[in-house]
Amino acid sequence: MSGKTVEFRANGHLASGYLALPPWGPGRALVLLQEWWGLVPHITELAERCALAGYVTLAPDLYHGEIAKSPDAAGKMHMALNITNAATEMRGAAEFLLAHPKVTSKKAGIMGFCMGGQLALYAGMEYPDRFAAVVDFYGIHPKVPIDPARLHVPVLGHFGKKDDSVPEPVVSALAAAVKQGGGSFDAHWYDAGHAFFNDTRPAVFSAADADLAWARTLAFLGEHVK
Repeated sequence: MSGKTVEFRANGHLASGYLALPPWGPGRALVLLQEWWGLVPHITELAERCALAGYVTLAPDLYHGEIAKSPDAAGKMHMALNITNAATEMRGAAEFLLAHPKVTSKKAGIMGFCMGGQLALYAGMEYPDRFAAVVDFYGIHPKVPIDPARLHVPVLGHFGKKDDSVPEPVVSALAAAVKQGGGSFDAHWYDAGHAFFNDTRPAVFSAADADLAWARTLAFLGEHVK
């Protein structure tokens, strides 16, 4: 991998993350948010994949160097996350990208998985001046409330029909409320469970669904991040 760890300003303090650049030159800005495990190799590898697709990609380290080794530890870490600080780091990541000499877009896209998916929705709601589009992969976090009336950045969502942690009625109600408030929430459902995009977890990974979700994601980001 050709990416590297960088530091960026976030509300007066330094934060860090993994930066991956398109190998051939300039690209559009994309903030990539981790699952509840932390900034693990799956996320840095995905940042490289996004870079190959033409995005200057920054994955902020929201756990500040910590990585969960078990579901129990991951659950404790994601519940202990300071949402206010995480929000400033997401905004700081976008501002770092938008000032980068290789970035061509006026705003950034933001994409997250599990915990990161819900945080991506939150960032789109709070910082429409920095984010042009949100991609939410099966986002869930009980401490991250979303006000659908304030979410006007276009949203693409990917969810598993077998995912008990993100029930279809809850997602459908949120999507409908966002649309009622004047926003856009395009939700897709797959015959899979939670974390179906994570190819490091064979028990839940679904290659066909992941490929379809990826194709839809690239089309969506290509339309909105300019």
